[in-house]
This record gives sequence, structure tokens and C-alpha cells, in this order.
Amino acid sequence: MENNWYAVYVRSRHEFKVHSALLAKGIESFLPVVERLRHWKDRKKLIPFPLFPGYLFVKLPDDKVYFLQVLKINGVVKILGDSSGYQPVADDQIVSIYKMVNSKLPIDEHPYLKKGQKVKIINGPLSGVQGILDSRGAEHHVVVSVDILQKGVSVKVNIHDIEPVI
Repeated sequence: MENNWYAVYVRSRHEFKVHSALLAKGIESFLPVVERLRHWKDRKKLIPFPLFPGYLFVKLPDDKVYFLQVLKINGVVKILGDSSGYQPVADDQIVSIYKMVNSKLPIDEHPYLKKGQKVKIINGPLSGVQGILDSRGAEHHVVVSVDILQKGVSVKVNIHDIEPVI
């Protein structure tokens, strides 16, 4: 049976506990962790934080027995999926995240954005401007259209300066 990666949603601040419990049961688990500098009055310290708060990944065969083992662990809320069942996470996405975390380069969680999605600029002089995300190679642009004129304008933006409009 082929093993697939699955995303597991856990209770708030239970990522490390669930990860340890999974490993203790012999279940392959991946908890992407980044270190962040925290300041106190008397000191500074690098503290490990989950890259995706509330989530971790498990590698399981497509067998209900294994899913049940995971769901019985204290702190696990659910395995992500849809009405057709649990949805596996693509191996290349897990490998990419693993490489990014182990590179020790500064990385942060970022909202999921895709070309054609309505976004809002949140930083800089254009803060508050809403438009449609467009990608041109490695560059990102926000396009604002005037329907009545059937014309639009675009501005190049840093991907970290935009967020999805809900």
C-alpha cells in the first residue's frame, strides 16, 4: 500500500504534543518549525514555533485503521479532506516545505494567493487599494479595472504587501 501525506488539524497549542504522540506510536509525522526571537525584560531567546499553527502532517497508508489511530490521539481534531474522504498533500509540497524549514533561512507563513484572486494592498502608499492579482514571471501585480471604460491599470507589488479579500 502506498503511503501519502495528510494534513492534521490539532487543538490550539497542541502541535508539539501531537507530534510527539504520533512518533511514539511509530507514525511518520512532520511538524514544520521555525525559530523566532522573543524578547523579555531581561533576555532574548530563540523559541521554536509551528510554521502553520494548528496543523502538522502525517504519512499514512490509505487504510481506515491508520486514520483511526491518528484521530484517537489527544489533541487531534480532524484529518483534512472533503466529502469524498481525506485529501492527501502532494509529496513535492512536503519536500519543498521541508527544504525551506531546514535551510534556516527566514521564512513565514503567508496567505494562500492565486492568480485572478481579488486582493487588497495592506502596506505602503497604496494601502487599501483592491484589485485582481496577476503574475508575470516572478513579479506580482495588482490590477484595478474600470468596467465602464473597459480599461485597467496595474501596479507591481511585493507579495508580502497584499492579502486576499474575503
